[in-house]
Amino acid sequence: MTDLPSTRLIAEARRILYAQDGIGRSIGVRRLTALDRLRLFKVLGAELSLNAAYLGVATLAYSVHAIDDVPVPPPLNEAALETLVNRLGDAGLSAIADALSVADTSIAELEIAGN
Repeated sequence: MTDLPSTRLIAEARRILYAQDGIGRSIGVRRLTALDRLRLFKVLGAELSLNAAYLGVATLAYSVHAIDDVPVPPPLNEAALETLVNRLGDAGLSAIADALSVADTSIAELEIAGN
């Protein structure tokens, strides 16, 4: 199979990234797909989906795949999402934001290389 730029972009988007937060936890995260975002909007409901600050924190939490190698299922309702945000705290959310920022940079570099 040819290593096309689109193949590399898809693989990069599905990759699990690991970040260590300020209190030593290893947090596995991945970029959200279109379906993930749709499911997140369903969890949040119409009103909270329009609240940019709430949506930003919710998106970070929803991207969590594992904490200390223990799988974290996607939250299915607002209460579960808030429980996860509380569990992550500022240290976890900051580490997630940093990891996803690095991933975005890597994908942008792949897109540039593919042109």
